[in-house]
Amino acid sequence: MRGSMQNEAALAADAYLAWWQLAGVECAVAETPVNWLRPVTIADSAPRQDAPPAQPVQARPQDLQAFHQWLESESTHPERRWPGRALYPAGQVDAPLMIVTDMPDLPDVEAGALFADRAAGALLDAMLHAIGLKRAEVYIASLFFARPPGGMVEAADLATATARMRTHVHLARPRRLLLLGDRTISALGGAIDATGDGSPHSLRNFNHDGGIVPAVATFHPRLLLGQPAAKAECWRTLQSLIEEARP
Repeated sequence: MRGSMQNEAALAADAYLAWWQLAGVECAVAETPVNWLRPVTIADSAPRQDAPPAQPVQARPQDLQAFHQWLESESTHPERRWPGRALYPAGQVDAPLMIVTDMPDLPDVEAGALFADRAAGALLDAMLHAIGLKRAEVYIASLFFARPPGGMVEAADLATATARMRTHVHLARPRRLLLLGDRTISALGGAIDATGDGSPHSLRNFNHDGGIVPAVATFHPRLLLGQPAAKAECWRTLQSLIEEARP
């Protein structure tokens, strides 16, 4: 009996010492008191890691040519996640008119150019002819330079494209701006001042990164093809561009 009690006491003592060793006690007596039961902090248990080096800030494009190169080379554009073909803007700086659509249509992607569809392209050419311009004279761009699957975009991507387009307009320096389609108007409408003569077809001021440019908005040619009755309202909108062009 006595030997059994001694064995149990020894086991209890060993367990007691093992508990304190797990708690971090290395010796029974030390010069400085230590609170061995304090909560363990992250700094105590994990080695310090240096912060990752800051990524270099990319220089903002300073002219239209640099902007085009940035569109083609930058990997963070939302279009890089989509499998569609990239269709970049076409035209020269200081064009008499800059046309902005939402994204390439399926025929555009196949042909490799915006407004490549025979019917929609012919209607656009007719609209330009009505205001005394040719397609070769205008600057044509889209909010998104590629078409996402199903033609659907996320709100964050739309916000990115909207901010990018305001810089785009600033660097392209068109004399007038024509926005085509509901999605384009919805994205860029917040940058248009409620100025003009009060008519829904009058010119407004579009605020870009470097100032303002006269702008109007109307239906996309693809909608006009399906709703010919809307052509009359589109024509009234285009008339404001004709009047603005007069000396």
